[in-house]
Amino acid sequence: MNGIWYYAIAFVVIWVVAIVFKKYLEGYGVEVTFPVLMWKTQRLRGFIDKIANLSKRFWKWFMNIGIVISVIFMVIMAITLVYSLTMITTTPSVSLLLPGVDVPGSPIFIPFFYGFVALATVIIVHEFSHGILARVENVSLKSIGLLLFAILPGAFVEPDEEDMENISKPGKLRIYAAGSMGNLSLAAIALVLMMVCSAFIVPACFHEDGIEIDRIVSGSPAEGYLKSGMVIKSINNHSITDSESYVNSVSYLKPNSIVTVGTDQGNIEFKGSVNPNNKSLGYMGVQAQKHYSLNDGFDNQPFSPIMWILIQLPQLFMWIALLNFAVGTFNLLPMKPLDGGHIFETLLSYVCSDMILKAIVTFVSYLMAMIIIISLVYSFMI
Repeated sequence: MNGIWYYAIAFVVIWVVAIVFKKYLEGYGVEVTFPVLMWKTQRLRGFIDKIANLSKRFWKWFMNIGIVISVIFMVIMAITLVYSLTMITTTPSVSLLLPGVDVPGSPIFIPFFYGFVALATVIIVHEFSHGILARVENVSLKSIGLLLFAILPGAFVEPDEEDMENISKPGKLRIYAAGSMGNLSLAAIALVLMMVCSAFIVPACFHEDGIEIDRIVSGSPAEGYLKSGMVIKSINNHSITDSESYVNSVSYLKPNSIVTVGTDQGNIEFKGSVNPNNKSLGYMGVQAQKHYSLNDGFDNQPFSPIMWILIQLPQLFMWIALLNFAVGTFNLLPMKPLDGGHIFETLLSYVCSDMILKAIVTFVSYLMAMIIIISLVYSFMI
């Protein structure tokens, strides 16, 4: 069953329960206003204050650098988004990322468990970073909480509007930049941890032993022929011994050509199709991963099961890094209500009158939104 059905089922169950028990839930700070389900609390404000008070000087210094980095990414993301229109017919650059779901037009499939954990880190780090810098700038926090927009989870920190109006423009910029800087910082940390695990922990305990099929894309040419768990030995007589040889072999596939895949369960032949993200390449619809075996001395030991858990760490850190980077940079697009839109608006206020400022911000926001919508719609059509 396609992962989207699990989201649909969860959507129905959650909202039926929320509506039926609305009065009971409201007693615990839950607001039920379809399509938004929101839980507010004040319990974590003390924790945020403690983090903010560790060194306000450090947080301001760090976020001053964050403002520069945010502006650089804001420009890069805006240019990249506009330029993506030139490649929309061959390689759509904008797509939804839902853990466990095959999203049409998306070149990335996010495993549900890794994606769920990674998105949790994205949400928590982003909002807590905003809260920490708000307190550094002496902005009161009304509440902290979790929300559900239809079926999409989120979190929020609610600053006092009057306090926000009274702080300096640099202070506002630091608060607006904090969320994405928190995500980018975590992405960098996760990337380092992934490299350490991949370079030291995994090689010490495992050796690469071919390529294993992780999953078959629903509706793809390989569906019904290949299946998860198979170990690929060759593709069109090109021997597969590791990830590099697999990538090279796949790059030789031609659109709509016959593909012969040698596996540990025999040779399997089927007709490929056109790669949905690059029409010049062939496509099987296979999501593969490295196939590992334990090194001598680590197999058949009481601790062997633990080793198989450790080997999952590089992939977990990879998704944490990828999603934090993707969401953090996307959030810096110069469009409201994203943080990048607020940064853009605050920077313009240094040189523009309120009337011109609002006109520019509104135009750019609508332009960015239209490009995103067009790209998303087109990705579902190809």
